[in-house]
Amino acid sequence: MGIYSVLGKNLEDVKNSLFQGKSGVILDPLRKEMGFRSALTGMVDRPVLKGVLDRRMRIGMAVQGEYAYMATLEALRVAGIEQSFLDQHEVGILYGNDSSAVPVVESVDILRDKKDTMMIGSGYIFQSMNSTVSMNLSVIFKLRGINFTIAGACASGSHAIGMGYLLIKQGLQDIIICGGAQEINPEATASFDALNAFSTNESEPSKASRPFDRDRDGLVPSGGAASVILESYDSAIRRGANILGEVVGYGFSSNGEHISLPNVDGPRRAMEMALKDSGMGAEKIDYINAHATSTQAGDSNEAQAIDEVFGKTKPLVSSTKSMTGHEMWMGGASEVIYSILMMQDSFVAPNINFINPDEFSTKLNIALKTTPAEINAFLSNSFGFGGTNSALVIRKFSL
Repeated sequence: MGIYSVLGKNLEDVKNSLFQGKSGVILDPLRKEMGFRSALTGMVDRPVLKGVLDRRMRIGMAVQGEYAYMATLEALRVAGIEQSFLDQHEVGILYGNDSSAVPVVESVDILRDKKDTMMIGSGYIFQSMNSTVSMNLSVIFKLRGINFTIAGACASGSHAIGMGYLLIKQGLQDIIICGGAQEINPEATASFDALNAFSTNESEPSKASRPFDRDRDGLVPSGGAASVILESYDSAIRRGANILGEVVGYGFSSNGEHISLPNVDGPRRAMEMALKDSGMGAEKIDYINAHATSTQAGDSNEAQAIDEVFGKTKPLVSSTKSMTGHEMWMGGASEVIYSILMMQDSFVAPNINFINPDEFSTKLNIALKTTPAEINAFLSNSFGFGGTNSALVIRKFSL
């Protein structure tokens, strides 16, 4: 696995941030200048790829593709996979990405200003497509397996892992690079701000994202990229791979109601399906990485759904979005990585900024601080606009 996150640009830094309960949220003055209600955002530096990739490879990559390239480099290194292996085997890619705003805006600006399509650079078409990440990485790494993008709103990264799991389980692929990427810029989030979806607690940016807290006032947009290398057991053993965990359950559902307001039934059914697919009972789940984004309706409905499924067993729960903000298309993949890091080092990261529970979150066993815990299996929730829901069950690997 590999990560390029507001919590750190590699696995070690991210693990330390999780353990310390460190926030990656800042105040971006540019957003105020542009007329945003809220200038809060997660932030990570854009990688410098000049001298790393040649211009021909760079020109078609949107910024989220650059993040994904960095995350995938680390993931391949951790997996012990070199380019020679990719050249000789059929390795696929399934990446979660549901927009690419900046290149669309910039190319249209050029068209309107110059009145000449020939003034639009050749790279914009490849940057602007939703499939920009999967198409670019497949070319850069010379991948020859499955190759497409999962667009499932804020569950995109999770669905990418779930679909990769199903393809491998069916014997159709041995290895798939799965993940999620999200651009961090005002253009990508202006329409969210127009919905009054963002927190306006600008006086203390690190305290703005408050999942499950009674006084939460909205989410904080964020982004980056996260990659995991999914592999069949036989292939991993044959390579002598260091296996980090085992995907054992994938659940999905659609709310079938409102385009932006979540409900309780859909998330509950996704979690129940993931548990059934895993063959594990609720009592076997030691930790839940909640989707909770710090919105009033979303957090309360998820808390009710978790209580309906896990009310008797009460596993530890936290939303790492309290530290990262809402990583949107990336979040379903990054939160799996955050949870695996906790599983490896036997701790649960805190749900920071959780001070006052509401009537629903008071029923959950929410981690108020970094908590020592033996995690043998965890569940990760991801939900999105349109009522799409994804839940993954991952357990510690043992022979």
